[in-house]
Amino acid sequence: MSAMLAERPAITPAMPGPCQVIETARLVLRPHRMQDADAIAASLSDFSVARMLTRVPAPYDREDGRDWLNMVTSGLKPDWHFAITFDGVHVGVASLELRHGLWHIGYWLNRFYWGRGLMTEAVEAALERFFQRLPQAEIHGAAFADNPASLRLLEARGFRISGVRDVFSKARNAMAPLVESRLSQADFASRRRKA
Repeated sequence: MSAMLAERPAITPAMPGPCQVIETARLVLRPHRMQDADAIAASLSDFSVARMLTRVPAPYDREDGRDWLNMVTSGLKPDWHFAITFDGVHVGVASLELRHGLWHIGYWLNRFYWGRGLMTEAVEAALERFFQRLPQAEIHGAAFADNPASLRLLEARGFRISGVRDVFSKARNAMAPLVESRLSQADFASRRRKA
């Protein structure tokens, strides 16, 4: 049995290459820099932002931002963690991250920039570039059930709901229902534009 296992080829997911710079009508998505720590801490110290994320603690401070930036700027992972900048100001993050062999999208936006369509623009651009690099990839997305704006954003990009499960939110310090979904390049390309 062990000889048979040793002969099986390991399945290695395809990699998209280094995080890129993407310019949209109003935004520049770029790789992060250590200088982004203060802007990240300012955004994520706002509980209204942090509570919608599973892995962000509350309170969140500059050192938390620096720890995260040390990881994402190291070049050791294939992930894309875009700094979303508006008029040169860091206002949020859009990430495509490889976890347990599966690609996941995550995002957040400083509360003072909500309601302007900026996250829709950022996620659209990030997904488009990612699928140019890895058209066969499937991307997993999720949003808490009490985050209708994020659920609408995913649905409008073509994500299909795959289930709901309770997960622990560090910021809430509680379990909360998370709506999970998946996106193929074909669904992304053929969706009706709702945004």
